Amino acid sequence: MWRYSISTLVGLCAVALLLPADVSRAQEEGTADEISAGKAAASPEFTPPDAVTFGMRLESGDIAQLRHWLDAGLDPDYLADRIGTGLMIAAWQGDIPMMDLLVARGADLDKANALGERALMHASWRGQADAVKWLLAHGARINSDPFQWSALHYAVFGGKGEVAALLLEHGADINARSTNGSSVLMMAVYEGHEDLVRQLIERGADTGVKNDWGDGALAWAFKFKRHAIARLVATQEEFVAAANLPRTQWGEPVRSDPAASAPAQPEPDEATIDATAARIEELLKLSGILASRGLTEAAGKLDRRIAAMRAQRARANRDIPSIAVFEISASRASPGEQKARLVFEPGGPPP
Repeated sequence: MWRYSISTLVGLCAVALLLPADVSRAQEEGTADEISAGKAAASPEFTPPDAVTFGMRLESGDIAQLRHWLDAGLDPDYLADRIGTGLMIAAWQGDIPMMDLLVARGADLDKANALGERALMHASWRGQADAVKWLLAHGARINSDPFQWSALHYAVFGGKGEVAALLLEHGADINARSTNGSSVLMMAVYEGHEDLVRQLIERGADTGVKNDWGDGALAWAFKFKRHAIARLVATQEEFVAAANLPRTQWGEPVRSDPAASAPAQPEPDEATIDATAARIEELLKLSGILASRGLTEAAGKLDRRIAAMRAQRARANRDIPSIAVFEISASRASPGEQKARLVFEPGGPPP
């Protein structure tokens, strides 16, 4: 689980969000010649930003600050505290100008984070079609190694049909297998994306693949009571045979749950809660000031950051994934421990 420095968040939100994002971007996008100038020599006095600061500034679209850091000698593959490199963050956000800048300065299109995720996978999960097209046009690797999660897995699990079609048109392996052998089609069944199930079958997806746990598309369709999908992935004879099996054959379904459904954990330290609450109050005041000055976009960004801090405060010292996390846990060595779910804060839908 990633942790943020609350004091860092307060300072940066107070400074970075005082200007509207469109003004900051317009001032600093620069010319094509500037972007192609390449990585500047590192200044002897340059100290890289901490991972939290770096990630927050890029997630807010601060291309001006990114350019400044790169000019001072920042590694173009520098890692933020969450998501991954700057290019991964830009792909997640669908920020093409930022992607242009980072790759021009030497960012690795196919660098992976600690979870094995690449920029293309982040863009696919988020349904950022333009970012996916950009990455593919610049040579990003479309398929993963055997028995690894792929960009197509991510697009299908996220229900992003347009991106899934785009990846398939560019050669994505329709029968790619995950770390525990689950197919792309199985992920569409798991999440109940009937249109994607149809699309994949029409394009030739193998309906008979089983993972290391012995489950396949038909088993998951019955487990989640999706009989219409079950008819798509099976012959009439297979469907009838499966329908006549006892319900216990399929086990209990495990779906994408709100974080609140996780087991109870020890309560966080009261001093930590109080300190975080005080910071949140400060940011709320700042948000009000921004709104009163007509800087609604900046105020909105700060409000979203406050919401994330509130969620983090509630999760303090708890082993719960951060807000809106695509959590996949699977091992060929322990197939019985397979899990794939989307975890998000109560009251808020997945991204």
